[in-house]
Amino acid sequence: MSGRLHGWAWRAVVAALLVAGLGGCAILREFGPSVAVAPMTPGETIALQRGDILTTGRLSAATAQTIRVAGLDADACAQPSVDCIRALPDVDGIADERRLSAMSELWLQQALALPRPEAGAAVDPATADARLQALLEAARHAYAYLFHTARTPGERAFEDRQTQVRDWYNQAVQEASTQLFDTRIRSASPAGDPADTGPVEAAGWTLHLDMAGVRLPEGTTMPQELLPASSLAFQGLRSIYRRDGFGAELVAVMADDPVAVVAPVVPDAGDAPARRRPPPAWSEMPSPSLTVLFRFPGEDAAAVLAMREVQVSAHDPYVEDTIALRGQAVPLAANFSAGYGLWLARSGFAVQSLRTLLGRERGIERPHLYLMQPYDPQRRIVLMLHGLASSPEAWVNVANEIMGDEALRQNYQVWQVYYPTNMPIALNQAEIRRLVLETLAHFDPGGQAPASRDIVLVGHSMGGVIARLLVSSSGDALWNAVTESRELDPARLARIRPRLEPMLRFEPLPQVGRAVFIAAPHRGTEVAGSRLGRWMSRLVRLPLTLLEGFGDVIQALAGDDARGRDARSPNSIDNLSQDDPFVRAAAQLPIAPAVRLHSIVARRSGEGALADSDDGLVPYRSAHLPGALSEKVIVSGHSVQETAPAILEIRRILHEDLAGRTDAAPAQPAREAVAEPGR
Repeated sequence: MSGRLHGWAWRAVVAALLVAGLGGCAILREFGPSVAVAPMTPGETIALQRGDILTTGRLSAATAQTIRVAGLDADACAQPSVDCIRALPDVDGIADERRLSAMSELWLQQALALPRPEAGAAVDPATADARLQALLEAARHAYAYLFHTARTPGERAFEDRQTQVRDWYNQAVQEASTQLFDTRIRSASPAGDPADTGPVEAAGWTLHLDMAGVRLPEGTTMPQELLPASSLAFQGLRSIYRRDGFGAELVAVMADDPVAVVAPVVPDAGDAPARRRPPPAWSEMPSPSLTVLFRFPGEDAAAVLAMREVQVSAHDPYVEDTIALRGQAVPLAANFSAGYGLWLARSGFAVQSLRTLLGRERGIERPHLYLMQPYDPQRRIVLMLHGLASSPEAWVNVANEIMGDEALRQNYQVWQVYYPTNMPIALNQAEIRRLVLETLAHFDPGGQAPASRDIVLVGHSMGGVIARLLVSSSGDALWNAVTESRELDPARLARIRPRLEPMLRFEPLPQVGRAVFIAAPHRGTEVAGSRLGRWMSRLVRLPLTLLEGFGDVIQALAGDDARGRDARSPNSIDNLSQDDPFVRAAAQLPIAPAVRLHSIVARRSGEGALADSDDGLVPYRSAHLPGALSEKVIVSGHSVQETAPAILEIRRILHEDLAGRTDAAPAQPAREAVAEPGR
């Protein structure tokens, strides 16, 4: 009996082995389950679902699955392979969404494996064309997936796959745009209107360029550089404000900064010494942000994939936040911080502002007005004035937070005055007043645009003192305070009167509707008149050009000392002393009653009486402004404007300002820019 059982068992084993050998059945071969299970962490699950060629350097799980379903060699397709790309369209039974999305990633993988042509470097034409061809194919297949399949983008709104495909499209457009610009467009662009830029033939494609949607700074037809916003990392910006959406986020560097970058030396005729060409009085942001789209013509996916034409359009993200594509309202991607950060990083303001204060070469000699975006007649102006020994860098995070706020960005544009802080305050206020009026008249001669009304003036430190003068009525108070104490000779006074009166006699700027004073020494400060302040004042030098044009005016204001010799010409530090006749008289000037006032005051410590506090430079009793609608006291040093509480207060004031207006553009919270940590 046992022998028979043994023989039966043996025959069963032989039969099983035979079946396993013939069928290749893993179950019979291994005597175990065909599927095994293992736990995964949430991080591993998300990485598997969302990882792709951009985030991990490997194809996404969905694309790898499509390759396996198509019966292609998964190992061969894991590496850049034109054969794999060409084989996939011929496989039947794969849904359009799956095929098109996989093709987009495979083409992007192919492009990223090829070297990027560098601007100004020798370029292998064949390699450059192969890379551009792969990028255009990646963008085209992504475009077909998004707009030419059975489901609309809205129906796939919560799917990870659509987010991946959008990212591949954006990356492909970004890479193709910068390559085209560096190797073709910049060198071949016409000198006329950029909106009339003709077609470009490249890599077997015809690209129709449309720059009409971009507001370039006046006098500019084509950028000098085109940089991907995602390639720029910043230190000093606390947040990077972006808007997720469709398109490549780029920064167009139009020209060198006309002020912070030293102007070229222009030789005079004959043997006269060389001179610097004076910079313009105002300039628009030299590195504005823009968004670029590639649109592929065709009524269906087959037509899109059959044509080798693309419409390349550039858009101003401050003007457009959506675009209609195939009947869909699609949000435009945008980066509102990159261009601003790049401008500040390249400016050299920190060194230049110190050179200016000390009267050294390559400082500035007159105020300059920066528009943080190309002029927009529909957006009201926030006009910022920095303090002593400072520059537009004083507002780095203030301006960035305003531009990052959707409601504020839709209704305001930021202007910043950069002025020589060694000049007497009276002269600076006159020059800044003239500069603002001339710039407004240039852009809006009739003065009817919203930008010319209800300006919000924001001044820090000495900039706050100047801001107060811009909204005050002097009457004869300043003239009397300055001239009577000097006992000027009548003939001398008559000679300098035409140049002196604009400094001392003025009315409020009618365009200003609100003012915010931050750590402003309205009544001066003891520090400026102390031994340290007097020592610092002696280091300050006024520029030669000022002394040539206003030397007799300034010297007259200085008066004569007891020994009969001309006293040292007064400068800005002298004007900030609590004993200075000018600042004492200025503190009593009436402010225009229509201007709404706000104060932000700093104190070094939260302990002790507020009335006895100071911020290290300015005492509370000098910064306090009776009649202000609000006063925010913040525990901080003198540079309080860059603290989070101060920025929140400025934003609160601006939102309050909007709430009181009926013509403000409504906020769009659904498209709110996202603040990312500074990269």
